[in-house]
Amino acid sequence: MTLDHRKDIRRRPVTGLFRRLLARRDGATAIEFGILCIPFFVVIFASVETFVAFSAEQLLVSATDTMARKLRTGEITYNLGRSTDLTEAQFRKALCDEIAIVITCSADEIKKPNKLLVDVRSFAKFSDIPRAVPVTNEMLDTSAFRFAPGGKKSINIVRAYYRWDIVTDIIRPFIANVRAPDGSRNYLMMATTVIQNEEYP
Repeated sequence: MTLDHRKDIRRRPVTGLFRRLLARRDGATAIEFGILCIPFFVVIFASVETFVAFSAEQLLVSATDTMARKLRTGEITYNLGRSTDLTEAQFRKALCDEIAIVITCSADEIKKPNKLLVDVRSFAKFSDIPRAVPVTNEMLDTSAFRFAPGGKKSINIVRAYYRWDIVTDIIRPFIANVRAPDGSRNYLMMATTVIQNEEYP
């Protein structure tokens, strides 16, 4: 490069350099990816989390039906002095085993429930069974929850609730439908089955 050519480069105005910079296309793809990747991955994560949450709820519904069927046939009993009698903690452990493929329960959760809550009660008539979801001021009201299924020929309700933690904040306002005692907002999964027990031996 000659001395005159170097002098010519130094004399070029700054605006001309800026124009040339804007005209260059080297690295444009990388810049565009950097701009678009954040919303793209947010949408991907939100879609995956919504899919997993709804799939887990269907698993909870299936598990609740399975536990209700065992109650109906006498495979699980309560306070009848039989080898099939289960306590509330044992019933919750059996329910956790049914949903373990997606939802795991710790030993503390089985003893003192915080996320997985069950309500199993018997009623004299079908018309006495509660129909509304017990949510008050965006909080699940567990004051009436019991584990007291009846024996043969009894009418029972089996309800299971699970507070699903939402990871992707962008979808929290759209699927969060309940507040936890600590103030966090969760997606409340619900499953309900009404049965009349068979006249098992």
